[in-house]
Amino acid sequence: MTDLEHQVFTQVRAIIANEEQVIGRRGILIPLKKAIIADGDIRNVIDIVSSDPALAAHLLWRSNSAANAGGVVSSKNRSLKDALVRLGQVNIYRYAFTFYLKERLDELPQPYKKLVYGYWALTESIATDAVDSLHHMDGVNINPDEVQTLALFSVFGEIIALTAFAYLNAESEQSFPLSIIKSLIDNQKQTLTLEAFDSLGLDEELREEFMIAHNLRQTRNPDSPGLVLRRVLSMRNQLLNPL
Repeated sequence: MTDLEHQVFTQVRAIIANEEQVIGRRGILIPLKKAIIADGDIRNVIDIVSSDPALAAHLLWRSNSAANAGGVVSSKNRSLKDALVRLGQVNIYRYAFTFYLKERLDELPQPYKKLVYGYWALTESIATDAVDSLHHMDGVNINPDEVQTLALFSVFGEIIALTAFAYLNAESEQSFPLSIIKSLIDNQKQTLTLEAFDSLGLDEELREEFMIAHNLRQTRNPDSPGLVLRRVLSMRNQLLNPL
């Protein structure tokens, strides 16, 4: 690593550690996380989600998209309460997190916005393939929303690192070339990804299944969502630790 790469690496990691800077809108996520940790009445969660109609609509859409993927048609959740009860509180938070992360990406300047959107399109494609794959598997008992929420973090490290680099260049007197962050993503992807999970307060189960999905950890659980995602990531040559 060159001195300049090390300088950028250090500064990017500092930005990643700042949850508010990376995600932006915390007005919903903070009370939502507190309500989920408290394991209180689902009505509290519904009230929090309902305070942002865009998020509520997104969660309803996500719930139905996971349940009805792969040609499997099930009854649609026609109310927000039905959707949130079916999702479970952990999946609610994961979906909400990715929703506000995507909203934050809309604020990025070019060329970073275009590059991050490329990763986001890849993420959505991976999520679709993973849920479709699950619906065609027999003999497993895996929640499709757990597969979908996990898949939405497939290239999480790349998205967060590139976003942090965009903020760094916006605030720095010195403009760093894109080639530096490309080199860091290529060579420090695992470090940047795991630090992002630690810094941004995501649940431990998501991190564990992410490790399984990327072949960084093994499991004997046949109903692991990570194993479903690992097959998709392997076919797309996206594993952090190739098979």
